[in-house]
Parts: sequence; C-alpha cells; structure tokens
Amino acid sequence: MVWRNAAKIALAAGEALGKAFARAVKDEIKATQQAAANHAARTGQSSSEAKEGGTANAKLGISLQESIQILNVKEPLKAEVVEKNYKHLFELNDKTKGGSFYLQSKVYRAKERIDEELRIKANQEAEQPKKENES
Repeated sequence: MVWRNAAKIALAAGEALGKAFARAVKDEIKATQQAAANHAARTGQSSSEAKEGGTANAKLGISLQESIQILNVKEPLKAEVVEKNYKHLFELNDKTKGGSFYLQSKVYRAKERIDEELRIKANQEAEQPKKENES
C-alpha cells in the first residue's frame, strides 16, 4: 500500500515536471522567434533572410558578428579583404610557428561563416532580378 502511494506521488511529480519542461521549451522557442523578428526589424532584413542567417549560425557554430570581429573586417563584406585577413591570421597562428591550433580553428570557422554569408547574399541578388522580371 505504501509503495502504491509512493508510485502515485512519483508519477504525479514526473507529470508536473514534464508539463513544466514542455511549457519552458515552448516559451523559449517563442522568445527566440521574437528575438529573431526584432533583429530582422533592426537590420532591415526580411524574416526569411533572418532565418537563413540563423540557420547558418547554427550550422557553423559561430555568428556573423563574431566572425567579423575575429577576421577584423567591416560591413559591407568584401571577399578580397576577408581572404587577405584570413590568410594572415591563419599563418600567424600556425602551430609550427608557435601559434595556437584553437585560434587557427576559430579563424577558419570565421572565414567559413563569412563565406556562407557572402553565398547567401549572392543567391539573394541572383533571385532579385528574376522576381523583378516576373512582375
């Protein structure tokens, strides 16, 4: 009898924790979506552009802002400047020259993220004339 009551209490507590966790996840998703919408409004991006940027951040594990800071480049991004700064920092952090593999990998990831952003922008510019021609 005692075990039955203990089991009922444990099940009720587990159910309450499960509901609280589900509610917290829903609230977090809602807050993230709101933050993305606010960021898109501040930067003048459409929601699809903001979503693409967020997807790239998640896929590559580094944000565009952090990448810009690491490679010491400014907006608007220019591929030549990015490549020049990348090569300099990558060679500077070469482990055989006393550099840090960790910093070298951060430089590599930053370049990768900026390249992804440049690709996204190029795709958007390529789609723009198509949409204007259809109108």
